[in-house]
Amino acid sequence: MEYAYKNREIAILSSAVATQKDDRLLIQKNTIFTTYDKAQKYFIHIQHTLHQPGSKKGMWLLLLLTFLLFCGAAAQCFYPTTDPARYQCDALVFWLGSSATHLLPAVQCQFLHLTTAQQAFQMLPQEYPPLTLLLFSLPLLAPVAFYQVAFALLMSLLVILVYALLLRYGIPGAAIAFLFFLIIGACALVPMRYDLLPAALTLMSLIAARRGRWMLAYIALALGVLLKIYPILLLPALFIAEQQSKERFYRPADSSLAQMPRDLYHTLRGCTRWQWRNCLLFFVMIIGITGSFALLDFNNAVVSQFDYFLKRPIQIESPGASLLWLAHLGGVNWRIVYNFGSINIYTGLNNLISPTFTVLFLLGVLYVYWMQWQQRLNITRTMIALTLVFISTGKVFSPQYLIWLIPLLAYDGAFNAIWTYLWGAICLLTTGIYIIFYSQILDPRHIQLPAGFFEVVTIRNILLATLTLAYLFNWFQARPQQKAEQTTIPS
Repeated sequence: MEYAYKNREIAILSSAVATQKDDRLLIQKNTIFTTYDKAQKYFIHIQHTLHQPGSKKGMWLLLLLTFLLFCGAAAQCFYPTTDPARYQCDALVFWLGSSATHLLPAVQCQFLHLTTAQQAFQMLPQEYPPLTLLLFSLPLLAPVAFYQVAFALLMSLLVILVYALLLRYGIPGAAIAFLFFLIIGACALVPMRYDLLPAALTLMSLIAARRGRWMLAYIALALGVLLKIYPILLLPALFIAEQQSKERFYRPADSSLAQMPRDLYHTLRGCTRWQWRNCLLFFVMIIGITGSFALLDFNNAVVSQFDYFLKRPIQIESPGASLLWLAHLGGVNWRIVYNFGSINIYTGLNNLISPTFTVLFLLGVLYVYWMQWQQRLNITRTMIALTLVFISTGKVFSPQYLIWLIPLLAYDGAFNAIWTYLWGAICLLTTGIYIIFYSQILDPRHIQLPAGFFEVVTIRNILLATLTLAYLFNWFQARPQQKAEQTTIPS
């Protein structure tokens, strides 16, 4: 009897403890959900449902969607003019010399414009940083005819890696938001471009910085720059965040413009107290790796990257192209040409539009750094703002540029109502432009742009400009609530 009584008492106490635990979880869950709007709650609910302890629904969904992305890429993998086809040419010519082009269709390597024979280890990629050769060379382990399939498989596996990073380190709903926006904004591109790799390295750098692992943050960012030049914009943001975290940066007491010269003077005056070691490591990696490749081909390792960027005209999807289209409707003559790997516009206004957008870019970048210096933007929002400014003011807009932003936005919780609708519209329009309109441009030598192309591109560019300004000035509360960053969903 006494034994039975004790067992019943233990059962009652266990039940009470379990009830209290469930109540705490319910209260915590309700508190979490009141932090978000309806759109965010939707992503959180899906992720929480799919990744409950013991459930494999999330894993199977991820594998299924990744497989579908791979299949979509595999359908394009035997065309000789895709981007992976170019990567294959770059890798083969570097390792085997120009004679290796005979292993491929004649049209595939025409973009190299080979006029003389090239020996092995002499010619680096013309358009991309030299370290990309390591990535381009991995699929060479597959048979020559299946190079593009192997490359698409590597990029598909990278989708799983980024998803896992966001599932572990992102806020609730981040992983599902990443997958959602990736599918609607880059489903036709993510396995066929290597842009997800520098985007993943940028995300790793951000995660490391947020966790105080500054050396790892700089290493990851340096690798991103060595693969794609755009992350160099994020270096000052990383440096400022490091100094602020170690309290080695002067903190402005007044955010007014009148006090800015004084505050800037006090900030620069303290440069001897700044932590320089990790920044120097960044430059040692950049200079050391680039310099090693420069010994083989200085022009393509160093000169061609900047020369290619400076000489590129205004591309037809860029915001500047929308202004040129409006000017063309007003009577300005133009010439549309395929060169520099894209379709571009030449008019008498190019020399006005291009510098104007360069000035806007510089002003935007300086404003973002100023906001971070004033501690009005954290490192996450600074990286997002810089990337938005770069894309919105560039003279080139390629659909894969969205891939640079999607992991960062998901990590920061930018999947509330304004982002779900506005960013979702930008993603859908960009995908539609690529799939519907570009598929009708069959011959780059005789370009006939489909009807409605510039109208759709202009709508997308207006939305992108609006979203960029909204993020910079926090219109419509475009920047997610800060307290959402540190909230975790109970398992």
